[in-house]
Parts: sequence; C-alpha cells; structure tokens
Amino acid sequence: MPDALPVLRLTNVSKRYSSTDGGGELVVLQGISLDLQGGESAAIVGPSGSGKSTLLNIIGTLDRPSSGQVLLDNEDLSRLDDNQLAAVRNRRIGFIFQGHHLLPQCTVLENVLVPVLATKDASLRNGAEARARRLLDRVGLGARLTHRPGQLSGGERQRVADVRALINQPKLLLADEPTGALDRASAEKLSDLLVELNREEGVTLIVVTHAPHLARRMKRVFELRDGKLE
Repeated sequence: MPDALPVLRLTNVSKRYSSTDGGGELVVLQGISLDLQGGESAAIVGPSGSGKSTLLNIIGTLDRPSSGQVLLDNEDLSRLDDNQLAAVRNRRIGFIFQGHHLLPQCTVLENVLVPVLATKDASLRNGAEARARRLLDRVGLGARLTHRPGQLSGGERQRVADVRALINQPKLLLADEPTGALDRASAEKLSDLLVELNREEGVTLIVVTHAPHLARRMKRVFELRDGKLE
C-alpha cells in the first residue's frame, strides 16, 4: 500500500526581502523542504533571527513564500486568494502564540468560541459550545468558564488560548514559543498538554521553541540555521 499523502508538504520554499538601503536582497529562508504526516509532531529550533517565525508564518498562510510550494492536504496554497487563505486559517489551522491575545472583555468560554463566529460550517457551530466546555474541563478550567482573562494566571490564560486554537478541529496546530513567557512549572504543564492534544486529537503539531525540554518531546526535531532546515 502506498504511503498516505502528507498533511503538510513544503518544497524548495524560500523567502527573500528587498533591502531598503540598496544593498541587494536579504535571504531569510533557502530551499526549505519538509513533509509531515497526519498526527506527527515536530520542533523547529535554531538561534534567534534564523527565520523560525518566518517559516511558521508561511506554513500558517500569514505570509507567502518568495518561491517554492506549500501544500496542505495536497492543496497548493499559492493558488488561493486572500479570502480563501483566511478560510484555510480559520478552519484548518490552529495558532498558539507566546502572547495569548485573549479579549479582555470576554469570558473564558466566549474567548474560546471567537473562531467559531467566522465559520460557515453548521456542524462546527452547533457543537462548538459543548466541545469548548469539554476541552476547558480537560485542561483544568471547567470551573473558570465565566472568568475574564484578568482574573486568570499566565498559565491559565495560555491554556485558554490553546483550547481556542483547537475549537474548529484544525488539521494543523502551529505553536510559536508557547512556553517562552511561562515559569518552569507552567511550561511543563503546557508541554504535557501539547503532547496529549497531539496524541489524542490527532492534530499535526509544529512547535517553534528555544526550550530543549519541549523540543525533545516532539517526534521530530529540525534545526533552522542560515536559512536552511536540517
């Protein structure tokens, strides 16, 4: 039986920026190729300024490559317009950032349900609140549904953001330095949560991190250095 098509495939992806001082181009990424199957987990490590966040933004359709191809579920994302890419981000990709970006005026439950407002999938909308309650209970926040972000600890706010990223049942979860602003105990709990969600939800997980303990828990580890992925 042939191997299943990867959930994510990058082929010779490069990113260049024009220099503002007339000094030519700044090359951030060079010929990046990568395949990830459904349910795999991967860490991308490397020094600051090596292009890790740029690569994650391209994978997440927040930026476009200068050249090369990005396929998600065998769909060439370069062929999609901005509105179609926005729909891909909302329905098929979940994002976890170091800054959780919760809405301060909304409750925990309301914050988690924000992405659902933009989806036209009736099945997701109808089951969203029950799914949100179930996931929040699973991460230890079942009793905090009506609290606002200002009433939560940093670790609790990060967990709310994690659940929000999963509410639309994405195929791909992207985490950019998710433990960078947390104390050690909260970072360990978040690492446990990401590993559990990857295993139990079957979501393909990519983590950009400087934290060795988190990188080691991913199934694959890549180093980005001088614009090249090793």
